[in-house]
Amino acid sequence: MENKKQAVTTIIWIGLLTGTLDAIAALIWGHKTGPVVIFKYIASGVFGKAAFAGGAGIVLWGILFHYLIAFSFSAVFFLMYPSFISTLKNKYVAAIAFAMITWVITNLIIVPLSQIGWQPMALKGILIGFGILILTIGLPNALITDKVRK
Repeated sequence: MENKKQAVTTIIWIGLLTGTLDAIAALIWGHKTGPVVIFKYIASGVFGKAAFAGGAGIVLWGILFHYLIAFSFSAVFFLMYPSFISTLKNKYVAAIAFAMITWVITNLIIVPLSQIGWQPMALKGILIGFGILILTIGLPNALITDKVRK
């Protein structure tokens, strides 16, 4: 197994990659509103509806929160990867499982407990969100972690 410095460095790079990929995917597939509104929405999880009246500072908070969440999920997956792979036996299955866990935690726990509150979800949106998380969170985490941890 790698040393602690290499593990931290890997988690940082994966967090940057997955946070960036997820933000790009949100701009392409999920939202027609633009990055300012997307990051204000994320910031509204802490600051409530007042975030939408905020300026650049609120956008920066949204970016910070977005990457903090990406780093957190990446760190958890990196640390739990041996358990995932020993149970699921396949890095691609682990990627899908991790994306599903990420979706559930984000949409059924984090968002409802935030200032945003419960949001109704249509099946199409759920499927798009889940697909985005497979491509932007699950696969990058699984492929990089599998390579580094061998």
